[in-house]
Amino acid sequence: MEDLKKRKLDETAGNGDSSDSEEHLRSLLEPLAKPHLVELLAKLGSQYHSIAEEIKSIASADPVHRKLFVRGLAWNTTSETLCAAFQVHGEIEEGAVIYDKTTGKSSGYGFITYKNMESTRIALRAPSKMIDGRMAVCNLAGEGLTGSSGMPDLAKRKLFIGGLSPDVTSEMLLSFFGRYGDIEEGSVAYDKDTTESRGFGFVTYKTSEAAKRAIDDPQKLLGGRSITVKYAESHGRKTAQPQLPATMVPMGGPMAAGYPQSGYPQTGKVYASMDPTGYPYPQAAPAYLGATYPSPPAAPMPYAAQPQMTYPQLAAKKDQLGVPPTPPMGMGGYPYYGAKQ
Repeated sequence: MEDLKKRKLDETAGNGDSSDSEEHLRSLLEPLAKPHLVELLAKLGSQYHSIAEEIKSIASADPVHRKLFVRGLAWNTTSETLCAAFQVHGEIEEGAVIYDKTTGKSSGYGFITYKNMESTRIALRAPSKMIDGRMAVCNLAGEGLTGSSGMPDLAKRKLFIGGLSPDVTSEMLLSFFGRYGDIEEGSVAYDKDTTESRGFGFVTYKTSEAAKRAIDDPQKLLGGRSITVKYAESHGRKTAQPQLPATMVPMGGPMAAGYPQSGYPQTGKVYASMDPTGYPYPQAAPAYLGATYPSPPAAPMPYAAQPQMTYPQLAAKKDQLGVPPTPPMGMGGYPYYGAKQ
């Protein structure tokens, strides 16, 4: 059947029909949208092996189909250990861990580029890998930083593990939670500077059912401590503070009848009145008069300075006996004053 189709193609080409020329076919394909072209090439590739090989050859030349993004690396993972973990799937063209330019330390992720596109496909069949004691995950670099973890059900698959002992390692964490299902990604959180455990970690399961089994299990003892297991999204969500309306003012002290005594109006409770008896609240302030007040009178000018008057000096009258008179003294040292004659 295939030979018959090829013979018909050859006969058509020998007739020199201009409607089947490459230029004419290109003019027909250019207006088509991308989805239509993809569907057409996929159908032709499935029918003709030569077309399929041509599509693979062109796709393999583009690094987007051969480059992997690897996240969740340990701080001590180097480019050599990263390449050693992925070279089991095929020959590597390039591989490196990304380091922070300021601190010179690992950023926790890296890239692997295979020489063959088929090696990339094999590596993606098992995207999770244990590298230097941490569960690393890979995906096509063209998919961005999220990869498979960007699926809508990630919130139901990712768990926060708190209260971990400093002695608990990532291997112990993954071994403990591996009993509930297949783990896609997980590790203990370590301090980037001291490389010591921060007392918590994360585990992402491949299915939401496995994550639910881990939460529902009452046995939460790891490393001699009782640990906390909850959904990572609920742990990271901050509790929103209630916002009071602009017209509601908190009251701290006791108030008159008609007001709640707890400081805020209680929801679901009906009050007879919100105003004290006889005193409506808030009271409207009287409006200012439209007329302007006259300016105060200007202060009068200060009086002119008066000339200083001099008085003649009077000579002190000396006592004839030469002794200044002293007033008579009474009892207790107080002066004595006699009656006026």
